[in-house]
Amino acid sequence: MIVVMAGLPGTGKSTIANALADRLSAAVLNKDTIRHALFQARDVEYSAEQDDFVMDLMLQTAQFLWLRDPARTIILDGRPFSRSRQIERAIAFAEGLQQPWRILECVCAEKTARQRLQTQHHTGEHPAGNRDYPLYLAVKARFEPITRTKTVLDTDQALELCLNHAVNALS
Repeated sequence: MIVVMAGLPGTGKSTIANALADRLSAAVLNKDTIRHALFQARDVEYSAEQDDFVMDLMLQTAQFLWLRDPARTIILDGRPFSRSRQIERAIAFAEGLQQPWRILECVCAEKTARQRLQTQHHTGEHPAGNRDYPLYLAVKARFEPITRTKTVLDTDQALELCLNHAVNALS
């Protein structure tokens, strides 16, 4: 199965993705981690073109993993999936390989996201150097509603509650 982690920056996508991967023995493919593994700092750009390039590599990696283990769950993380075309691309990819898919949309209060982003920005905890509250606001302004079937996880709730909700949605 392919799991698309959608949501604004700071809403807990990576936290949920990593905890879910531990629980399900799934693979997490994170756009920001892959970008920083591929490019030297001077070549990192936070452009749509580079995001799409890394996404292509993520999908190729998912296919590589599925060819070895078709029952494996692959979690796509690190992209807000703020455009319907991005979600449709992931779904078409999964369907092309005859794999089921699910969308988990992480949401939280804006105050929570702002606080998380500020903390991560100051500690350098997150690999994406452009990840801050102004980015949150920019992505929010252009975020297209997800019209496909999805499960919404309110990450203001306890992590365990969110994980249980996610696991039930993936069952």
